[in-house]
Amino acid sequence: MDQIIKILDRLLALHPKEIDLSLGRMHRLLVALGHPERHLPPVIHIAGTNGKGSVTATMRAVLEASGKRCHVYTSPHLVSFNERIRLGTDGKFVSDAMLQDALQRCEEANAGEEITFFEITTAAAFLLFADNPADILLLEVGLGGRLDATNVVDRPLATVITPVSMDHEKFLGDDVADIAAEKAGIIKQGVPVVCAAQEDAALKVIGRQAARNRSSVEVFGQDFVALEDQGRMIFQDDDELIDLPLPVLNGRHQVANAGLALATLKSAGLLPEEAVIADGLKSVNWPGRLQPVTHGPLHDLCPDDAEVWVDGGHNPGAGVSIAEFMGEQEERAPRPLYLVSGMLTTKDPVGFFRPFHGLVRHVGTVPISSTNTARTPEDLADLARCAGLEATPFQSLDAALADVAVCAAKDGEPPRILICGSLYLAGEALARNGTAPR
Repeated sequence: MDQIIKILDRLLALHPKEIDLSLGRMHRLLVALGHPERHLPPVIHIAGTNGKGSVTATMRAVLEASGKRCHVYTSPHLVSFNERIRLGTDGKFVSDAMLQDALQRCEEANAGEEITFFEITTAAAFLLFADNPADILLLEVGLGGRLDATNVVDRPLATVITPVSMDHEKFLGDDVADIAAEKAGIIKQGVPVVCAAQEDAALKVIGRQAARNRSSVEVFGQDFVALEDQGRMIFQDDDELIDLPLPVLNGRHQVANAGLALATLKSAGLLPEEAVIADGLKSVNWPGRLQPVTHGPLHDLCPDDAEVWVDGGHNPGAGVSIAEFMGEQEERAPRPLYLVSGMLTTKDPVGFFRPFHGLVRHVGTVPISSTNTARTPEDLADLARCAGLEATPFQSLDAALADVAVCAAKDGEPPRILICGSLYLAGEALARNGTAPR
C-alpha cells in the first residue's frame, strides 16, 4: 500500500490542476497503452449529479444475483483508492499488487507528460478491466460526461443519466440546462438512453442530444416507474408490472434509483427474472450513503442510546433527499437531530443546508483532513447560519461529537446524529470507526 500511495502522489503532480476537462490527453495515453478501451467487456455508462453510485450498486447486485461477472468503476473512494475498481473475476476491490502494476504501466507509458490524476488512473482501470474477464462493465462518469475521461467508449450497451442538479458549476455551467448538456455528452449513436425524472430544462437538453444521435430515450415517470406500495416496490413499464422487495439502501429516493437501475438493465437486455431481481435488491451495498453506524470507536464517542448516520451527499439535490429521510425518521421516532458537517470549497453549503431548516437542533462544522480543498469550520458555520441553522465550528470530528454528547446530556434526550456534507468526511468517519468499505 505504501508503494501505491507513492505512485498516486506522483500522478497527482503530473498536472497543475486537479480538474481540467479534456479528452486529448486521455486518447494520447490510451494509444501508448495499446488501446485497452477497445478490449473492455460490454459497457453500461452512468452519468448524472446524484444517485450514480446507488444506481450502479443496484445494477451490480442484480447482475451478480443472475450469475454475471461485473467490473465496476466508481469515484471518488471513501477510504482506499482500491474501492474505485471492482473486478468481476472475484467480485472484490482490485488487489494492491494488481493496482500497483497497472499504475506503473500507465506512469511509464505517459512518460512524464501532463495529464490529470483522474485521467491516468482511469487509464489504469481500463487496463485492469481489459486484462481480466467479465461479462459487463458498469462505468461511472467522474465529472460531467462529454469531456470526462471515461467518455472514450464508442458503443456502450446503454447509457443512463441519473437526476441532474446544480453541482460543479465552475466546470459544467451555471444552470441545470448547461450541466445536463455535459451529462448528455455520453449519449452515443443508436445507443439507448435511460433517464431519471428531471427538471424540464434538463430533460429537453437530454432529449435533443438523444435525437441527434438517433437514440431511444426512456424516462422515469413517462415510460417506466418505481414506487413504494405497502412495504413493497412496484416496477412498471409498458410491458409488465413487477412486485419486488424494497431496496435495502435507506431513503425514499432509493426506490427511484432502483427503478432506474432495472429499466437500464432491461434496455441493455440484461434484466433477469423476478425472483433473481428480488435477490439482488436484498443484497445491494453502497457504503457512506445514509449508512447507520451502530458500533465502533466513533460510535462510542456518542451517547449510548444515540442514533448515528453517515452520508456523503454534498449538493442541494442530495440535501433535499437526506433531509426528507431524516424528516421521516423524526415522524417515526422523534429525536433531536444534530448535524456534524464538513464540505469542500467547490460546493454550495447554503443550498445543501437549507432543506434541513426547522429539522435540525444544531450543526457542528469540522475540518476534513484528507483534502486541501475543504472549507474551514468557521467559514462553513457562517454558511450554515445563512441557511437559518444554528452552528458552531469545531477543530475535529471527535470534538464535535463530544459536544453533541454534552448537549444531549443537558437535554435528557437521545440524539440522532448525521455526519454529512462530503464523501471525504464520510470516508474519514468510517475509517475512524473501523468500518471502512471492504
